[in-house]
Formats: sequence, C-alpha cells, structure tokens
Amino acid sequence: MNKAVMGWGAAAVIVAAGCGNEAAQPAAAARAVAGAGPASAAASPTGGPVSVTTVAALQRDVPVTLEATGTVSSLNSVDIRPQVASVITRVHIREGQFVKAGQLLFTLDARVDEVNLAKARAQLARDTATLADAQRQLARNRDLLAQKFVSQGSVDTSQTLVETQQAVVTTDRAAVDAALVALSFDRISAPTAGRAGAINVYAGSTVQPGGTALVTITQLDPIAVSFNLPQRDLGAALQTLREGGGKVVAVLPDGRGELVGTLRFVDNVVDASSGTVRAKAQFDNAGQALWPGAFVKVRLVVRTLKGAIVVPQAAVIQAPRGAIVYTVGPDHKALARRVDLLYASGPDAVASGVAAGERVVVDGRQNLRTGSSVVERAPTGNAAVLAP
Repeated sequence: MNKAVMGWGAAAVIVAAGCGNEAAQPAAAARAVAGAGPASAAASPTGGPVSVTTVAALQRDVPVTLEATGTVSSLNSVDIRPQVASVITRVHIREGQFVKAGQLLFTLDARVDEVNLAKARAQLARDTATLADAQRQLARNRDLLAQKFVSQGSVDTSQTLVETQQAVVTTDRAAVDAALVALSFDRISAPTAGRAGAINVYAGSTVQPGGTALVTITQLDPIAVSFNLPQRDLGAALQTLREGGGKVVAVLPDGRGELVGTLRFVDNVVDASSGTVRAKAQFDNAGQALWPGAFVKVRLVVRTLKGAIVVPQAAVIQAPRGAIVYTVGPDHKALARRVDLLYASGPDAVASGVAAGERVVVDGRQNLRTGSSVVERAPTGNAAVLAP
C-alpha cells in the first residue's frame, strides 16, 4: 500500500483523539444531506473557519478478498492394514520417516504361502507334462487315421483328452497366480509417498485384516487447507474456480509468514445449518510450514475492482439517509457528498459518488455542515497530507 493509505491510518487516529463531539455526527449529517444552507451552517465554536484534516481520494485497483479460518488437511492419508492374518517378521521403517510410493514397510510370515506356491507350480508342471503326452498321442492317431489303421472315433477321443488337459493346465496357471497374490500380501508396501506416523506393531506381533492400522502414511507436500465461505460469496468463489483457481493466502500463526496457494474445490451443497459452503485450497509445502490439523487464517482474492475510488473508512459518516463524506472544494467550503460503499477492507473503503483527487475530510468532520468554511491543517504525528 502506498503512502496515501498510510496517511489515512494516521488520520483515523487523529479522529479518535480529537473528536469530542462524535455523538453529534448523525444529526449533522442529516442536516447536511437535507440541504442546510450556508446561513445555517455551523462554523467553529468561535465563529471562524472549521479546522480540518483532509486526504485525497485515490483511484487504483483494489482486490476483493474473502477471509475465513481454515483447517489444514492432507490430500492423501492412508491407514496401512494387512490383507491376511499373519505375524510380523520385520518392520522396515521408523516412526516419522518419509517414505516413497512402493517402499517396503512390513514383512509378514510367508512360509505357508511359499509352500502353497511351490505346490501350485508342481501341479502345473505335472499337468503340463500330461498335456504334452496327450498332444503326442493325438498326433500319432491322426497319422494312423491317414493310413486307415484307426477310426475317426479314436482321433476324436484323443482330441477331447488334449482339450481337457489344456483346461487343467489353465486352471493350474490360475492357481499359481493366486498363490503369487497371496504371497504378495506378506510384503506390505507404501501405496503413496508421505510421512509415516506412529507404528503400532513390532516384529512378532500378530495382525488381522480388520485390526488396528499398522501405521498411517500422510502426504504433506502438497497439502490442502479446508475452509467455509458464506453463501453470499458462493458465486464469486465458483467464478474464481472456473477461471483456474484464484490466489489463496494462508497466514501462518505467530507471525511466521504467509503461503500462497490455489483454490481447487468448492463443495456442491450449502450447509443449511450454517449457511456456508466448504472450499479447499492447495499449497506447496516443501518447508512443512503447514501441518495437518492446524488452524490458519485464509484470504481468498475473488476478483479485482479496476480503477476503484478509495477513501479512508474513517472519513465515512453513517447518516440516517445513507453514508456521506465531506469534501472540500477550491473555495474552501465543505460539501456533504452521499456515497455508496462498494467494498471495505482494513482502513480503506471503495466508494462511488466521489471523484479521484477530491479532498475528503477525515479529522474535524463532526463540526461541519454543508457550506462551512474550512481551513486545512497539517496532520499531527507521523501523518502527512496526501497528494492527489
């Protein structure tokens, strides 16, 4: 933010310190909007010009930001459980270790599965040999049929034996594949990359498919932040998502900085109890600044107001007929201007009804009426009068 905005913040402090008659603002604003003429305008208590501090209305692009409290969550968190009942023979990782996808985590007792695999392979070898013999017998019978030494029935019988034995061999091969699958269950590998949590078993532990998870693998980079948006902001969030995802800023606690991510998801239903919709943003987290379960402040930029007129929020008076600001013309007279507040954030307010460069009264506005003579004074402290 430029020096102009800094000046507004200082001007707002002046208002708080110097406005001893703040309660008179609504009535003064009402008379100003009603068109009180110069004759009825109140000047200073001594009858002279009213001393005020002004700033220039600025024209600039203003990002419209939605703020919410978000919860950090992993994009992928997997509980590792065995698929067979067995005994742990070896643990290959440590608690808190980062693992790669496919890395071996646990080894189970595989002796029974190894024996079953050997039996299936032996059965396949035996039935394959029987098939070879049946095929040789079929070939001999075909030769004999050509020489008219056997009947066609003998050839057909040999053909049936071959086809039957081929089916047996196919079944044996499926049995070998099944034994290999069962054996693979004895080696538990990481399905995804991430950080290993607490390990709940040791070598020698008996495990069951429906029992406690052996370990949980949690992906930390990238990571997600889930937050809720008011229903009134749903349209802006969806438009941002359609345009590729707006910039989302996660403010880390304890002043540890900020991370910039991208909006990735807006839920398809509004929570009827809270009137909010769930959204999710994705962040690069190589430095592990975000940790699953933590709370962070989230700011989502949904759009940018191009060429907006910006005034200090401290200059805006809420009158019975709407918001107004006082401006000072070249004749050093105050004029009440009705404005529409389009957006407010921090010390700034985006308003229509004021032109860029117009002098807006910040300090001393409680003593003004339309037509009041004013004299502009330099702000006290570190504040400075803003240039148009």
